[in-house]
Amino acid sequence: MIETLFGYAADKNKMERKKESSSQDPATQYIQLIDSKKSQNLAILLRPLNVTTEEIHDALLKGNELPPDLLQSLLKMAPTTEEELKLRLFSGELSQLGTAERFLKVLVDIPFAFKRIETLLFMTSHQEEVSSIKESFATLEVACKELKSSRLFLKLLEAVLKTGNRMNDGTFRGGAQAFKLDTLLKLADVKGTDGKTTLLHFVVQEIIRSEGVRAARASSQSQSISTVSSNDPLNDSDEHYRSLGLQVVSGLSGELGNVKRAAALDADALKGSLSNLGRALVKAHDFLNSDMKNIDEESGFHQTLRSFVQNAEIDIVSLLEEEKRIMALVKSTGDYFHGNAGKDEGLRLFVIVRDFLIMLDKACKEVGDSTKKTRVQRKVGSTGPPSGGPRQPQSPDLREQLFPVIANRRVYSSSSDDEDP
Repeated sequence: MIETLFGYAADKNKMERKKESSSQDPATQYIQLIDSKKSQNLAILLRPLNVTTEEIHDALLKGNELPPDLLQSLLKMAPTTEEELKLRLFSGELSQLGTAERFLKVLVDIPFAFKRIETLLFMTSHQEEVSSIKESFATLEVACKELKSSRLFLKLLEAVLKTGNRMNDGTFRGGAQAFKLDTLLKLADVKGTDGKTTLLHFVVQEIIRSEGVRAARASSQSQSISTVSSNDPLNDSDEHYRSLGLQVVSGLSGELGNVKRAAALDADALKGSLSNLGRALVKAHDFLNSDMKNIDEESGFHQTLRSFVQNAEIDIVSLLEEEKRIMALVKSTGDYFHGNAGKDEGLRLFVIVRDFLIMLDKACKEVGDSTKKTRVQRKVGSTGPPSGGPRQPQSPDLREQLFPVIANRRVYSSSSDDEDP
C-alpha cells in the first residue's frame, strides 16, 4: 500500500530499466588503445582546434598550410611507439574508438604523419623567422651608419677626449688619441668639488655654446635678413646660445634611434635563431631524401616539401653571408671609435652608446633645470638694489671652480669651437 501511494515501486522499476539500457548501449563501450588520462587530455586538446580530421588528413597528404598553433598542438598528441603500434594493428570499426584514439588512428595510417607535422610547422614559420633576422641585420647596419656619421656624437667624443687629456696632462695617460667607449659610462661617476656636478655636466657645458652658435647660424641662413637681426641682444646673448645648444645636444638621443634599437638585440639569440633555421632545414632535407623517398610517394606534400627545401636553402645561405657582412661592419664600427684596440665588443657597442644617451638626457635636463634656477635667482637679485646702483661683479667660470684640475691645465677655450662648421 505504501509503495503504491508513494511510487517507491515505480521508481525502483525505472532505475532498473535505466541500468539495463545503459549496460546494453554499445556507444559508451570504447576500446582503449592509449593511456586513459592521455586519451582524456588529447580529447580536450582537440575541442578548440576548430578543424576537421579530414582537413588535417588532406594537409598531411597535399602539403596544405595549417596554423602554427594547430601544428604545435598536434605535435603534443604524438603517441609513443607502443601506442602507435596498437593503433596501426587495430582493424575494427572506428566507431569502437574514443575521440582521441579515433583521431590518432587516422593520423598514424599516414606514413610519417608526425614528421610531416613537424616539417609543416617549419615550413609555416620559416618565412617569418627569415624576415625577423633580416630586419635585425638591417637595424644593425643603419645603427653603424648613424654612429659613424653623427657629427654631434663625434663632437661629444672629442670634448670627452680633450677633457680627459687636460685632466691627465703631465701623466702617462695624457695626450691620448682615442679612448674606449665604455669610458663614457664613467663620466657621471667623476664629481666636482660641490659633490653634485659631474664630469658629464662639465662636458655638456663645454659644447652647448658652440652648438648654439652653429644652430643660430643655420637658422639665420634659412630666414630672411629682416627677421633676424645680428644686433638683437637676445639672439646674440651667451645665454641664448647656451639654451639653443642645450636643445641640440638633448636631441642626440632621437638622432641615434636605430642605435637604441640595435642595443635591444641579443647577439646570442640572433645567432641561435639562424642556427635553428639551419638545423631545421637539414632535418627537412633528410626527411625529403630518406623517409619520403623510401615510401615512393609522389603526393602534393612531397612536391611542396621539395620546392620549399630548395628555396629555404637559398634563404639560409644568403642569411649566413649577410651575417658575416654585418658582424664585420659592427666590428669595423667599434674599431673606428676605439682606434683599432683589437677587442671586438660585438653588439655591446650599441648597449654602451644607448646607456650613455640615457645618462646624457638626464645630464641635459639637470643642466637646463640648473640654468632656469640661476636665471630666476638672478632676476630676484636684480630687484634688490636700486636701478642706478653698481652692477655686481661677474663671478669666475663656475665650471673652473668645480673642476680646478681642468682649469689649471686648460689647453684650449670652449669658445674656440664656436667657428666649427
